[in-house]
Amino acid sequence: MLDHGAPARHGDVHRPAAWVRTRLRRGRTAALLTALLALVAVFTATALPRAVDRGADRALGRVVLDRGLKATSLHVAARPRAGTAPAELDGQRDRLAGLVGADLPLTRDGEHHGTRALTDRAMPNDGYDRPGGIAPQLHLMYLQGIAARATLTEGGWPGPAVPGEPLPIAVSGRAAESIRLAVGDVVDSGPGADGTPARVRITGLYRADDPRERYWQDLPCPERACLKTLDGGGVRWETAGVVAGESLSALLAWGGGGEDFWRLPLDAHALRADRLAGLRSGVASYLAGPGAVRAAEVTGRPDLTLTTLLPEVLAGAAARHRATAPLAAIGPAGAAGAAAVVLCLAAALAADRRAAELRLLRARGGSRTGILLRLLGESAATVLPAAAAGAALALVLLPSPRWTAAVLAGAATTLLALLALPVRAAVLSARPERDGPRPAAGRRRLVGELLVLVVTAAAVAGVRRRGAAPPETGPDPLLVAAPLLVALAGGLLLARVQPWAVGRLAAMARRGPGLIGFLGLARTARGPDGSGGRHRPAVLPALALLIAVTTAGFGATVLGAVDGARLRAARTAVGGDAAVLVPPDAPLPGAFLAAAGALPGVHAATAVRTERQTYVLGAGRLAVQVTAVVAEPGAYAAIARTVGAGTFDPGLLAVPAGAPAGAGAPVPALISPGLAERFTAGPQRLRTPGGELLATAVGTVAATPALPEAIREFVVLPAGPAAARVPDLARADNWLAAGDVDGDRLRDLFVHSGLADATGLAELLREEAREVSKEPDGIPDGYRVRTSRELDARLAADPLQRSTVRLFWSAAAAGAGFALLAVLLTVLRAAPDRAALLARLRTMGLRPRQGPALILAETVPQALAAVACGGVVAVAVVALLGPAFDLSLLVGAAVDAPLAPLVLPVLLPTAALALLVCAAVVLEALVSGRRAITTELRAGDEG
Repeated sequence: MLDHGAPARHGDVHRPAAWVRTRLRRGRTAALLTALLALVAVFTATALPRAVDRGADRALGRVVLDRGLKATSLHVAARPRAGTAPAELDGQRDRLAGLVGADLPLTRDGEHHGTRALTDRAMPNDGYDRPGGIAPQLHLMYLQGIAARATLTEGGWPGPAVPGEPLPIAVSGRAAESIRLAVGDVVDSGPGADGTPARVRITGLYRADDPRERYWQDLPCPERACLKTLDGGGVRWETAGVVAGESLSALLAWGGGGEDFWRLPLDAHALRADRLAGLRSGVASYLAGPGAVRAAEVTGRPDLTLTTLLPEVLAGAAARHRATAPLAAIGPAGAAGAAAVVLCLAAALAADRRAAELRLLRARGGSRTGILLRLLGESAATVLPAAAAGAALALVLLPSPRWTAAVLAGAATTLLALLALPVRAAVLSARPERDGPRPAAGRRRLVGELLVLVVTAAAVAGVRRRGAAPPETGPDPLLVAAPLLVALAGGLLLARVQPWAVGRLAAMARRGPGLIGFLGLARTARGPDGSGGRHRPAVLPALALLIAVTTAGFGATVLGAVDGARLRAARTAVGGDAAVLVPPDAPLPGAFLAAAGALPGVHAATAVRTERQTYVLGAGRLAVQVTAVVAEPGAYAAIARTVGAGTFDPGLLAVPAGAPAGAGAPVPALISPGLAERFTAGPQRLRTPGGELLATAVGTVAATPALPEAIREFVVLPAGPAAARVPDLARADNWLAAGDVDGDRLRDLFVHSGLADATGLAELLREEAREVSKEPDGIPDGYRVRTSRELDARLAADPLQRSTVRLFWSAAAAGAGFALLAVLLTVLRAAPDRAALLARLRTMGLRPRQGPALILAETVPQALAAVACGGVVAVAVVALLGPAFDLSLLVGAAVDAPLAPLVLPVLLPTAALALLVCAAVVLEALVSGRRAITTELRAGDEG
């Protein structure tokens, strides 16, 4: 007989299965999707700050590199001391680099030091090449390390100087070829500072191993001969010779003194945008502060001086960084907002799906705290491993020296994904089960919505009042939050308006011939649960769409405005769509003017003479210096309309028929506003270097294309009548055009037919330009060929702006992806209920093709309404926050027009996201609609 009262053995005790393991086995698909969502969200949240940091650092380095070695180096100089040896200069270099390198990142690339002569001297030897009749010029220096970067081609390196003998030097073989130097030449440049002959002997020729190496930059041509244009006119050859380190005393005697120099270049690749303020402070310390004192102490040179252009370079980089910071922050903020909405939506859908289960557990005695802790454990089992994997993947794929922002963003996203389901379940469990409306909940909702509206209005007012420039410490949180708050307010308004609007549409559709549209709109108006929307997770996908469209539309508007303003700034700077500028004493040939006007794409072109030495004379008044602009009126008026500066009617500058002709007859003139009073008394005399003429004011213009940065008053004269009175005004020193001009073809034409060769130096100038000119295709210094399209592209190639644009569109794509995911989650969650409805309708005669149509009629209007509302909100954000944005720094040039709403930049991302959402909904309806209906109709067949 069994003793039922005996205690059971230890092995027979029943142990309930673990909650988390059981739930994960029961819902493997849901657990995998939750983990995948957490991985993507945490990866995005961790990656975006890393991408911002990497883009800012790389762009800063690129900005510094683009400014050149001279502008981004510390230049140290001191007076030479008697008996200084090369080893002493090397030791002082090491101590300087060690001191400065502790505060500023330095690089050995481009570094050099040595001693240079204070003055240069002519090389008057017969037989040396003298372009324009001017003798070549010689610089002398001791340059440490040159033997390691150059190869002797003839002779030998110079040795120590011998008293009474010429100073031994070496020069480059390229200089010898250009100037006709030879090994063994003795160059006597006259008496030196101490009265002794300043003579040198060329002992060797060398070839720079890499003439483009940064080591040679900004030196007085030691690797070749340079053709220098003199201020007073004419050109001459210049080159530098190098002496031995043991000849420093002789070098100083030859040059009448000298200077020890060290160049310490900044390492652009080691710069960090977050340390820009500290870098600027460090540079300032070495210019005039404790750093300069320490540098003098470590070198033992009290007269040590440090100079650099780094303060200007870094100030410009800081200004550009501040200008791009708002756009760089708004894009990721929009993506983060959409991701947060998706996580909350997923939790809301999961909690709603398991509401009956949770109520059953409560009815069977489960404590609220215990249930929530088990839900938290369930979330931790799925979210934490996926979040760790996503964060690690982002940190590995996007290496950056900064961790804080990325780790905090990833941790915040992980916390949201972890707590979303338990918090939603807690809210549902705290809600009493009752039928009918709940006045208290409605009041709480209204108060919350009003609070959001008040906060949004305060944020917008704050941004408009103080501007959009963020502080030095980082992006302005108020500026980043303002567009998202406006989107949230728009979402709340949409949630209030949409049921009423859809209900009205459903009422209108009821009168139509079909029932599909009416049924879909009626279900949309009643809400997802069919009771008028007592709980509304469907509001969350609309909010995700709103945030994605608002941030994308706002950013696209900013970028579109920048593109338009940049093109206008480029046209203003160029003076049209194309321009050729030459020195006044080298006018453009007529053959070039005719050929340039016939280039493809040119629809208006004119030769222009700008005479800056023009004076307005008047009886009893002081002469006023002005700039005279002489151009053909018709073409110049068309160019002015293209530029948008100084537009005028060309008929004003036409000489009336029957008007007196001759040297004493006045010509019509457009004048700047400052000359209006001067010309009220009638025609005024204009004196130019080529003669005088009378001018009568026929109108005023505030600007003119030929003078984009006019610093004095100006007059615009018609070319024909003005040249008839003063022939020199027919010598064109500018050519302006409007139209789509190919810059390469224009430069090629100018090089072959536009470069005046009055002195026989055109080919030498071309060769020199190919060596050093910043203009492409061999355009000499002093000559400029520009097009607005190329200048626009150059401004758009700003590294900081390009990095910001790439980051913004990447973040916008991530936000659109999360918004699309929110829509799909909502559609998939409602699929079972919708399938049951369609199955019932099939039994009542619904045709198979009408099922997907009903799904589309129910889901597409909500998505399209959210996307359209997002576009409207984006326009509103631009209208509200646009006046606070200064586009000048983003454009790279002065911009007067404020940021204004633009339709096309908002319409494109709005339409793209609308098409994407509709395509996803259609695909889901076609794939799952018929299958779900069939499953519902066959329910119970197996039993």
